[in-house]
Amino acid sequence: MNIINSLAWRYATKKFDPAKKLSNQQIDTLKQAFNLTATSFGLQPVKMIVINNKELQEKFIEHSYYQRQVADASHLLVLCIEKDTTTEDINNYFDLEKKVRGVDEATISSFRNQLIEMYKNKSIEERQLSAIYQAYIILGNLMTVCAVEKIDACPLEGFIPEKIDTLLNLEKQNLKSVLLLPVGYRAEDDIMSKMKKVRKPLNETIIEITN
Repeated sequence: MNIINSLAWRYATKKFDPAKKLSNQQIDTLKQAFNLTATSFGLQPVKMIVINNKELQEKFIEHSYYQRQVADASHLLVLCIEKDTTTEDINNYFDLEKKVRGVDEATISSFRNQLIEMYKNKSIEERQLSAIYQAYIILGNLMTVCAVEKIDACPLEGFIPEKIDTLLNLEKQNLKSVLLLPVGYRAEDDIMSKMKKVRKPLNETIIEITN
């Protein structure tokens, strides 16, 4: 399928087949896609937890407004933000850039200092909000990759982050859960899979500016 056909094929899966599992290769593709997604300044303030544990997934149900996708999916992906983007984080990025690209400090020092100052001038709420924006970019990219790879998925905002943070002991890892993405295979009797997509026509959603 081409990319448009793939995007037309995907939908927010309401019922997964709990007997079908994604392969290690498929999960590795999603991990790589996560890591390759663009983030602001390349700082990658988002981490992804990959859960393949039915007992743990069942515990997500009551904290996800009883949406069974979190338990019945092959795997459950949890997108988390780091609670803060610190000077150390920024320095670590530039040190890694020097190692990977072989650039010297003189080339990057000005931008390094500019970025450190920029983040110092943001409130903690602003820094966290910036990280949340990055999580949504990652979610969109993962959903597209899932469509291309014929992996069913269902993006979820409907959960209680504080409960999930406690369940996964995220406080000790300085993380906060932001989004859930159950992935796997749709159930044969998921009635949503047979329904046509409901979308506005292009002339109502696209604004073109030409010469």
